[in-house]
Amino acid sequence: MNALAAALPPLTLGRTLTSWRADPGTLLAAVLLLGGYLTARARHAGPAWPRSRTVCFVLGAASIAFVGCSFLGVYADTLFWPRAAQNVVLLMVTPLLLAMGSPVRLVADLLPPGSRARWSRVLHSAPARALTFPLVVTVVLVVPMLVLYLSPLYPLTLRSTVASGLSGTMLVVAGWLYFWTRLRVDPTPRADPYLVTLWITVVEVVGDAVLGLVLWLGPLVGADHYLALHRDWGPDLRLDQVLGAGVLWVGGDVVGLPFIGIVVARMTREDEQRAVEIDAELDAREAAAAAQQDDPEDTAPSRLWWEDDPQLAERFRRR
Repeated sequence: MNALAAALPPLTLGRTLTSWRADPGTLLAAVLLLGGYLTARARHAGPAWPRSRTVCFVLGAASIAFVGCSFLGVYADTLFWPRAAQNVVLLMVTPLLLAMGSPVRLVADLLPPGSRARWSRVLHSAPARALTFPLVVTVVLVVPMLVLYLSPLYPLTLRSTVASGLSGTMLVVAGWLYFWTRLRVDPTPRADPYLVTLWITVVEVVGDAVLGLVLWLGPLVGADHYLALHRDWGPDLRLDQVLGAGVLWVGGDVVGLPFIGIVVARMTREDEQRAVEIDAELDAREAAAAAQQDDPEDTAPSRLWWEDDPQLAERFRRR
């Protein structure tokens, strides 16, 4: 049992703003991500790197530090719902922001030509395409939360800092793999239509609902840990878990709304670009047809087929 978790004061609205700690694990992860990204950006010699991508990646790295150092991290071992909020951010918010930062393209641009060609072959290989099939990445996004809360893994994360860190890393990696392949801001093995992504979102909503209902109506998760804290303030264990179920269910869907907006915007932009390309191709064909009609050889009177036959042409000429 975490002695600090047992000794924490009641969580009030004011303490959600004033409760902070220096969490080494999340701070180190954020610093490493920021340092690597900003170093790669400084060495980038191609076209000017969009500022919006840098802002997104910085916010993504900062979100890792936030969930570990804010009141969510302080009370993560004391109450069920703050840890649920942590996990929603690590699975849905952090990876989305990191993927919008286009780190794969940034790193690929720094590779030598030979290494870049090898990377491109690996990226577009059959195994990579199979591993990033829409159904596969959907399972990768939905399953981790189910495994975390419906197996002995969750109580282990309450007892072990290492297990907690590894589970958080698992959520970020799973979420990033999904958003990387669905948003296609970076080069990806597949170029599935964005409409497929919108349909997949329905599956994710169902997954959130299943987990939320199980936690809401099912047995208490990690009850031994929370009972050992002897907490005499705040919601009881059942209400605490119900609040956490709501965070996982409704919160997961709410934070997914920006993702849907981005997908719709990118789908619209892709359709507009395709329409421009089709119009340009049709204009080129019309121009070629007009040029052919203006050719003197093509404007000569048309001949009947038998006029080009030697025997028939001679016969009709005699008449």
